[in-house]
Amino acid sequence: MKEFLIKTERLGLRNWLPEDEAPFIEMCADAEVMKHFPTVLSSEETLGLINRLKNHFIEFGYTYFAAEVIETAEFIGFIGIANQTWESEYTPCVDIGWRLKQGAWGKGYATEGAKACLDAAKNKFGVSKVLAFATDTNHASEQVMQKIGMSYVGTVQHPKIKHDPRFKHCVVYST
Repeated sequence: MKEFLIKTERLGLRNWLPEDEAPFIEMCADAEVMKHFPTVLSSEETLGLINRLKNHFIEFGYTYFAAEVIETAEFIGFIGIANQTWESEYTPCVDIGWRLKQGAWGKGYATEGAKACLDAAKNKFGVSKVLAFATDTNHASEQVMQKIGMSYVGTVQHPKIKHDPRFKHCVVYST
């Protein structure tokens, strides 16, 4: 039995396992999944991201958790909170984020998991304020931010998209 750190009606959020690597590599190489990011990720970059997320969990007790559908044990991506330290007027902070494979879109998983993560941030991890960032083109993520009760607080220029002509800035939401 897998140990879920956060559980919802349909989702289990947990630390990363070796069997998550292949589906996450596939996800991060999908241009549609990654269209609101500077580029798709190579296998090595994706494995590096998993390692950083595992280490973040060891250090802080939370991370962008691996997300799976409880009924089927299907890995669908990540949902969770993580510390952000890139330089801006909003950082350092704790950020909530999600990245799901295409087959999991439109089912309410991001909203369901993110609501549970906001609750855990406050009641389990002692985090009183959580921010969320999304490129100005990522309207689906912005809708999730609104559905989970976050409020728009402004925009910020994320250093990773600074010279990408597809994006003007990131929107910022807060609890």
